[in-house]
Amino acid sequence: MSTLENTVVSKASDENSVSKMADQYTDRYSRQVLFKEIGAEGQQKLSQSRVVVVGCGATGSAGAALLARSGVGTLRILDRDYVEPSNLQRQTLFDEDDARESVPKAIAAARQIARFNSQIVVEPHVADVTPANVDSLLGGADLILDGTDNFETRYLINDYAMKNSVAWIYAAAVGSYALTMNILPGETACLSCIFPESPRGTVETCETAGILNAAVNLVASIAATEALKFLVGARSKMRRTLLSWDVWSNERAELGAGTSRAGCRACAGEFVHLAGEGRPHITLCGRNSVQIHERQRPVDFAELSGRLQPHGVVRHNEFVLKFFREPYEMTLFPDGRAIIKGTTDTAVARSLYARFVGS
Repeated sequence: MSTLENTVVSKASDENSVSKMADQYTDRYSRQVLFKEIGAEGQQKLSQSRVVVVGCGATGSAGAALLARSGVGTLRILDRDYVEPSNLQRQTLFDEDDARESVPKAIAAARQIARFNSQIVVEPHVADVTPANVDSLLGGADLILDGTDNFETRYLINDYAMKNSVAWIYAAAVGSYALTMNILPGETACLSCIFPESPRGTVETCETAGILNAAVNLVASIAATEALKFLVGARSKMRRTLLSWDVWSNERAELGAGTSRAGCRACAGEFVHLAGEGRPHITLCGRNSVQIHERQRPVDFAELSGRLQPHGVVRHNEFVLKFFREPYEMTLFPDGRAIIKGTTDTAVARSLYARFVGS
C-alpha cells in the first residue's frame, strides 16, 4: 500500500473514530438532553464547565459521581484524607482495594470516575485547603461544591468565593440529618451570614452520631441538581434558602437566605479566614486523630521507611506511608503532612512527628 493510501486509510479511520465518539457522547447523555430544561445547549454548557469539589468523603464523593455522570467537563477533586474501611458504607467512589491500600481519596475518586466516564477531565489533588494554597486550588472554578467535614475549611471557601465572586454550594450530613444552601455572591446570604461563628461546644460528628448513607445521598443529589441549574444558566430556578431534612423523622425545614445579613464581615469585604487569622497549624480530624500540616517538606518514602523499620510496622505506596507503633498509627503524605491516629492531644502528635519524621 502506498504512503498516500496509508494516509487516506488513516484519515478515514480517524474520521470513523471521531464519529463513533460523537455517537457515544450523544447516546451517553441522551436522557439528560431529553430533559427540556437542559437540552443540547445545556449539555454543551456542562461539557465546558469546571467544578471544584472540596472534600471527597461522603457528600463529596456522591456529588462528584453525579456531576461526572452528568457530563461536567472538568472536575477538580481536593481531599487531604485516605480511604478506610469505615468509609465504604457511604462513600460511593471507593472500594475494598482502596481501603486496603490506604489510597488517598482524591486519587481513588479520579480512578473510579475514569472507569465510568473517560470523556471528562478529573484533576485530583491530595491536599489540605489552606490560606496559602486556596487561590491555586480553587482558581478557575465556575462553581465550588462543598464536601468538607469542618467549618474551618467552609469559612475559608466562603471568604474565597465572596472575594472572587464565585458561586458555591454548602452541604453537610450527620446522623439522619442533612442540610444545604446555595451561595451566590451578590445575590444571596453567604455562610457567615447564616453562621457568624463556628458552632461551639459539643458538636455531633459522624464519629459520635454515625451517619445514614441515605442522608448523604439526599443532600448530594440536591446539591448536584442545584449545581446543574447554575451551570446551564437556570439561576432563577435555584433555591434561596438553607434547607434541612431529617430522613429518619421526616422533618423538613427551610430558612430564608435570599439576602445578606447586616454586619456580615465577609459580605463587607473583610476576609479574616483568607488572612489565616486564628487558624491553627494543627487541626483535629475527628476519629481520634490529629492532623499536622505545618511542615512543608518533601518526604522520601523509601528512605524514611528504612529508618522507621526498627521502630514499628511500615508500609507505603506512591501516595502515602503508614507507620504503626502501638497505640498510634501515622499516615504521612509526600509533602510532609501527617495524620496521627490514636490521640487527640496535639502535644503527643507533635512529639511523635518530631521523633520519627523530624522537627
